[in-house]
Amino acid sequence: MPATGDGAALALTVPVDRWVETGRFVKDTLGCAYMNFSTAVDWKDQGLEIVARVENLDENFSVTMKTKLAAGESRCPSLVGVWRGANWMEREGYDMFGIQYEGHPDLRRILLPQDWEGHPLLKSYAVDTPHPPYR
Repeated sequence: MPATGDGAALALTVPVDRWVETGRFVKDTLGCAYMNFSTAVDWKDQGLEIVARVENLDENFSVTMKTKLAAGESRCPSLVGVWRGANWMEREGYDMFGIQYEGHPDLRRILLPQDWEGHPLLKSYAVDTPHPPYR
């Protein structure tokens, strides 16, 4: 993975059951106190992949963490207990991909109306489904 500027970068792929543990290690041991982003990728029949990038701004060092959910699975532990900044990013992941972040303090839609059906960034989402006009 290319580093930003002159800083170093590390990429980790971890099992979903070690997601929070890895986050705590990266924050406490490597000093990555800033969560840059958290998002997801829908690999269609292969399941969802969650990607989070965190940074140690003092040392100009970043870590990209990835975990893969099994096909048909949508549950992942929340990183809000490690980085408060994960809050709205995980809400977006729920809203757009339907990821159920277990332990999240306020998991509800953030971009779409509460009565919206489906999750638009899933490849299985029917884009031609009529929806009422956005308010």
